[in-house]
Amino acid sequence: MKLYRYFLLLCALFLTMGLARAGSDYTLSTGDLVRVTVYDHADLTTETRVSEAASILFPLVGEVPVGGHTANEAASRIAKMLEGGGFLKSAQVTVVVLEFKGQEISALGLVNHPGKFSLQKSSKLVDILALAGGVANGGADTLVLLTTQEGRVQRKEIDILALFDNGGDGLNIDIHNNDILYVPREPRFYIYGEVQRPGVFRLERNMTVVQALSVGGGLTARGTQKGLRVLRRMAGGTMQTLDVQLEYTLKPDDVLYVKESLF
Repeated sequence: MKLYRYFLLLCALFLTMGLARAGSDYTLSTGDLVRVTVYDHADLTTETRVSEAASILFPLVGEVPVGGHTANEAASRIAKMLEGGGFLKSAQVTVVVLEFKGQEISALGLVNHPGKFSLQKSSKLVDILALAGGVANGGADTLVLLTTQEGRVQRKEIDILALFDNGGDGLNIDIHNNDILYVPREPRFYIYGEVQRPGVFRLERNMTVVQALSVGGGLTARGTQKGLRVLRRMAGGTMQTLDVQLEYTLKPDDVLYVKESLF
């Protein structure tokens, strides 16, 4: 399937997301302004911002951690603290976000609109791709997501094509504050020697030597399929020459050489 199909889909998602307002799934973060009300207790109504410590101060119970939780989850936590402290027997608490500071994420590499984006709702990976305008020409079929969990940066490599296939919902993971999405350059291979179009080309998945020869326009009148060679850079940086057959699978940055026939 072609990447431009996914780009069209992402554009549609982008338009939809632009019209959406933050809902009950929004994750509270530092700087958000919230209003907390308790049914039948107007004196407890409080407007406050989420602090740098990801918490709010509320009458009677004091500091309440709310960062990383939705408004409904924060309301439930406050209610339990009011009841657990013996202040109310049955607390009905509502938390409404008045101002969204949002969460910042970065989309880098080969996307159509790289940069930082401010999110005003709980977002998924596809949402961020949509905000970034989709994968740009020359981008890979995989992306790298850098996310910080418990103070540690974790690197996740995600298959973009699988993300849009049936059953790919498990790859459409939640995006968090300060996450970084990076789309690397497409994998490429090189071909030279007795081919019609020597040069550098996109390496498709599981591309074989015979497919690479086709991309290169086929052999010249002097070319031969015998003695095909691939030059490959190994882990240590050294170059290794491999004798290959037509069904051999190429790897990124392989250099395919086609000899001239002796007859």
